[in-house]
Amino acid sequence: MDAEVFYVLVGALAVGALARWRGWPAPLVITVAAILVSLIPAIPTLDIDGHLLLNLTLPPLLYSAALEVSFVGFARSLPHIRRLGMGLVLVTALVVGLVAWWIMPELGFAGALLLGAIVGPPDAVSAAAVGRKLGLPRRVMTVLSGESLINDATSLTLVRVFAAIVAGATVTVWDGLWAFAVAVVLGVAIGLVFGIVLHQLRVRLDDPVVVGTAGLVVPFGAYAIAEHLGGSGVLAVVAMGLYVGFHAPRTDYTTRLQERPLWQSADFLLESFVFAYIGLQFPRVLSELGARDAGVTIALALAVFAVVLAVRPVFVYASYAWGRMWQRIRIMRWKHAQEAFRRNPDDPRAAIIRKRRDKLAARGIELNERNLRQRILEPALSVQERAVVSWAGMRGVVTLAMAAALPDLTGDAMPESHVQKLVVVAFVVTVGTLLLQGLTLAPLIRALGVGADEEHRQDATQVRAIQARSQEVGKAYLRARRSEWKERFGPGGAEVFDRMAQSLLKVERDTDRAGQVLETADGAAPVGPTYEDLVALSKGWLEARRTMLLEERDRGNLGEEVMRELMTAIDAEELAIDTRGAVRDFARD
Repeated sequence: MDAEVFYVLVGALAVGALARWRGWPAPLVITVAAILVSLIPAIPTLDIDGHLLLNLTLPPLLYSAALEVSFVGFARSLPHIRRLGMGLVLVTALVVGLVAWWIMPELGFAGALLLGAIVGPPDAVSAAAVGRKLGLPRRVMTVLSGESLINDATSLTLVRVFAAIVAGATVTVWDGLWAFAVAVVLGVAIGLVFGIVLHQLRVRLDDPVVVGTAGLVVPFGAYAIAEHLGGSGVLAVVAMGLYVGFHAPRTDYTTRLQERPLWQSADFLLESFVFAYIGLQFPRVLSELGARDAGVTIALALAVFAVVLAVRPVFVYASYAWGRMWQRIRIMRWKHAQEAFRRNPDDPRAAIIRKRRDKLAARGIELNERNLRQRILEPALSVQERAVVSWAGMRGVVTLAMAAALPDLTGDAMPESHVQKLVVVAFVVTVGTLLLQGLTLAPLIRALGVGADEEHRQDATQVRAIQARSQEVGKAYLRARRSEWKERFGPGGAEVFDRMAQSLLKVERDTDRAGQVLETADGAAPVGPTYEDLVALSKGWLEARRTMLLEERDRGNLGEEVMRELMTAIDAEELAIDTRGAVRDFARD
């Protein structure tokens, strides 16, 4: 088994590397290649326990995805994400269950619903890869990524409930709702605790190797403990990742610079193996199908596949229209409350306005109609963008792993032949959506003309405003430090300071210029400020700009994605300073 896993991993990485080099969607290419390889008679079937597969791949993949998701964007898009991540999974499970029960009544209604819960959650890995390559708007990417972060929790909870019913337990609707509520609350709470602890560790340790290693390990702990206590391990990992990602700008820059390529490599490794494993299950699925009941099973698989394809667009368009209508009603209520507040601040209807106004004022934000709409209305999706979301419903490892874990979930309550049929259906839906939707998603995006041109223009406007603000903050910081330098080092130190300040402000975005200035200034003032003084000045100037970026993000004036790009540029400047200093010390030694 160890050698087989190694061979699969190496082969998947090789195919994935080729796909990335050619610009192809790696998950789809790996899946197709694995299916073709599985048809070779000499290739053995790779059999991995479903629970083990979930426990080893789900926590790191979810945590990495949550780190990259904009918390602000996630919060703004939460109504749509919640509808898709919870409502769509429930609707899909119900419709698939009804169709499966009608076609194959011997499964029982609970068994049919169990099948619906298994095929319910889409996997956004392939869709995200295509979307990033083609430049989908961030609001679309946020919805897809956010949905994939929470829909697994909904599906896993439904699978446990329906599996318990199949196994003979008496579970009412209220029992199921209570189990889901406990899973959500407990999972999020545990995730936040782990996130706070990990963030404090990241802030207090200046060793990026230790911090990076802890980041690799902690998601497994959060997932396992949440599952053991009856919570949702998925939501625990997601909550932890969102918390750590939101507060990442407050950690040491070396941690941020090392963390991103580390998780990109881990994602590539795990995703390559997962999609290769999906493809390699093809011969086992064919052997389990056999001749007996083959026709009915194939009919069931095709029917479920069609239902999965059809339910998503209907739900996306209908739920979006309902959600926007409800949000507009909320805005009207807010406007009426504001009017009541203007007439009489003590009006009971104005209490919500006073509370919101005071909360925003503490963050330096004015309560006006623009900010009100920004905080109530989810980002608008055009008809074309909703079409893209509707077609990005590829299934992945969670569906296959839950199907593989069916024997452990149901015990002896479900006949082995029924389990095999459910596995076949789950595999057909997974591979079918990967190939059909995955291969046609990019042409659909191009045909609909969905792009991020408007976002790019908005980003450019934000960047220009932030650059002007950065100049002001930099000048204020330097003015405050100049008098200190003149007092410490005299007129000579002030002269060095002026040349240093002029260079910093002139080439603010040149990542290597700061180090050059330090080197020149150090030689120009042998009896004045030391090299370390100049380094401290430059780093303080960079930190003032970082603080400004965080403040602008928290006020809602700067998108989090843009903030991260600007923060990366500042990190590169500090790395240039430290690298030049390390080379200088080495040369002296």
